[in-house]
Amino acid sequence: MQSNKDNEKHFFWKAFGLLKAQQRERCEEINKEYMEDQKYRDEEDLPEKLDSFKNKYAEFDLNDQGEIDMMGMKRMMEKLGVPKTHLEMKKMISEVTEGISDSINYRDFVKMMLGKRSAVLKLVMIFEDKANGASCKPDGPPPKRDITSLP
Repeated sequence: MQSNKDNEKHFFWKAFGLLKAQQRERCEEINKEYMEDQKYRDEEDLPEKLDSFKNKYAEFDLNDQGEIDMMGMKRMMEKLGVPKTHLEMKKMISEVTEGISDSINYRDFVKMMLGKRSAVLKLVMIFEDKANGASCKPDGPPPKRDITSLP
């Protein structure tokens, strides 16, 4: 017989899985819109790009509400190795959403990534993809550092 705590965990993970599935479904619907949009017909490797954007976006939508908020942005920048101040992140979000929102929805994210504007966030994301593709990451744990070696 399972305990109440085990049942709660089971329901939590089941609900979490449903949220993730709904989020991916919404992203797929938006991806279809971009696939059918004449404006993006000539975009090279569009299906692969959209799939990559969907996965990247889901990784940083921390609350699974369909938006990257300030905490998601903070995590993204830290993971990319370019931590930003609160004001810098706010400016990046404002640039992507054109000042309308304090979080980035998937439609804004795709528009930014496919757009011709050079949003700071887009540049950071592209840089990360190129760095990951180059496989130039060192093996093993990072070298130990002390406080005097910090910039």
